[in-house]
Amino acid sequence: MGADIKALRTRIKSVDSTLHLTKAMGLVASSKIRGATIAMENSRQYLDAVNEIITQLSSSNECAKSPYMAQNNTGKTKIIIIAGDRGLAGGYNANVFREAAQYSDAEFVPIGKRACERFGKDFVSSEKFSGAESYELAKKLCKEFCDGEFDRLGIICTKYVSMMKQEAVTKWVLPLTKTEPKGGAGILFEPEERYILDTAVPEYVTGMIMGAVRESYTCEVVARRMAMDSAGKNAQTMIDDLQLKYNRARQGAITQEITEIIAGSNV
Repeated sequence: MGADIKALRTRIKSVDSTLHLTKAMGLVASSKIRGATIAMENSRQYLDAVNEIITQLSSSNECAKSPYMAQNNTGKTKIIIIAGDRGLAGGYNANVFREAAQYSDAEFVPIGKRACERFGKDFVSSEKFSGAESYELAKKLCKEFCDGEFDRLGIICTKYVSMMKQEAVTKWVLPLTKTEPKGGAGILFEPEERYILDTAVPEYVTGMIMGAVRESYTCEVVARRMAMDSAGKNAQTMIDDLQLKYNRARQGAITQEITEIIAGSNV
């Protein structure tokens, strides 16, 4: 009986230590959510403006000659995959890799420690990924696409829907497709449309990459907070159950001692 009480006491202390850890990690994640959300919203506004320009330009017949609208026939796909730098974020990383599994023949460009580990690349942080790094990557990928090294460029990231829902998605970036403009009839571009499009696409790809990184990071900290909240509740439930067992065991031990004392006094 004494051994059981000691084991329960040790177990309670262990779970309580884990509870403090999950609470601390949840607080850290909560402190990062506001800044990450603001950065994500700013990126969305920038992308909306750039997308409007790209849509206007790609609808032009002159821009149909741009290499960024060419349909290459190499049969190769290149995908930027964005995962987290750390774990303990629920299904955040697993959902990204599940989305990537359907593109088994693609060449992946990983961002985030977990993605780099999975695809055997040098470590590139998703949390500290900068605009300059995004621009350098975009220039490199745009040049490779124009040189015909691959057919399609996509981004696998996590889309922020709400605090309770984030989903892994694939966004296709290149080639551009000819679309009907939403408005702005009569817009004049100087110089010619194709020159502006060819100049703007690297900036557009940069914005797509940076926006996806910021949105994925927001999803990561939100998912980590929710995961830590859930883990904290489970730990507290476990402590309550263990405390109940401990109290029962302790009460049983005391009752047994009293019974032995009474029995000894009657001898």
